Amino acid sequence: MSHLHSRPSAPDVQGRIQHITPASANWRYVGFDVVLLKAGDTQTFDTAGNEVCAVVVSGRVDIKTRDETFLNIGDRESVFEDKAPFAVYVPPKDTITVTALNDAEVALCSAPAKGELSARLIKPEDCEVSVRGTGTNTRHIRNIMMNNVMAEKLLITEVITPNGHWSSYPPHKHDTDSLPSESALEETYYHKLNPQQGFAFQRVYTDDRSIDETISVEHNSVVMVPKGYHPVGAPHGYDLYYLNVMAGPKREWVFHNDPDHEWMLK
Repeated sequence: MSHLHSRPSAPDVQGRIQHITPASANWRYVGFDVVLLKAGDTQTFDTAGNEVCAVVVSGRVDIKTRDETFLNIGDRESVFEDKAPFAVYVPPKDTITVTALNDAEVALCSAPAKGELSARLIKPEDCEVSVRGTGTNTRHIRNIMMNNVMAEKLLITEVITPNGHWSSYPPHKHDTDSLPSESALEETYYHKLNPQQGFAFQRVYTDDRSIDETISVEHNSVVMVPKGYHPVGAPHGYDLYYLNVMAGPKREWVFHNDPDHEWMLK
């Protein structure tokens, strides 16, 4: 199996089915956990030196930090509903206590930060929703924490790719700190399929092919993109969702298309 692919595990003592740290991913910035909670379950997480965005993937929860309480947030049963999520931003040196009001799934997206911002609720109406691409390159975007919401390092978005369509396409990369032409950002893709028994494909490759892997992703898989181009294809019959988390030395998303494939944009 590819070292860039993390399959879901059985829930650990904190309910985590994914637990990716900068150390385990062999990079510097992005951390990513997925927590499954049964109704009535409560779990507490320490943000340590990171800012954390807790995205309510599905279900309803209460989220408490040391100073703030956000009650009864989340209003979708599935990511494939036409709804943006609720989320809570939490600064470093804080705690996140999540209590499930019904069966719930929460993603904890993290990156190192100084603590310049306070805890706050991100509502669905705060998210930017758009459609990108044409034909079989059409996909549906829900920006949770891009230019629409402030953070120190984190950039977070959701994408729905209809079955038979391509996404993150034409292939692009953001691995070189050369602004204004390109930014350097690590990235995780958290994939879900509808129906759940489906699969999709993600290729990660660099110009020199020092990385060149094609990964068959399944429901609740994570693909880590340390560098390189990273297109995704959804087979006929299976709609694809992914939650993207990006972070790097500068909080700017400026990408570079693979010149071999950029012709299709013209």
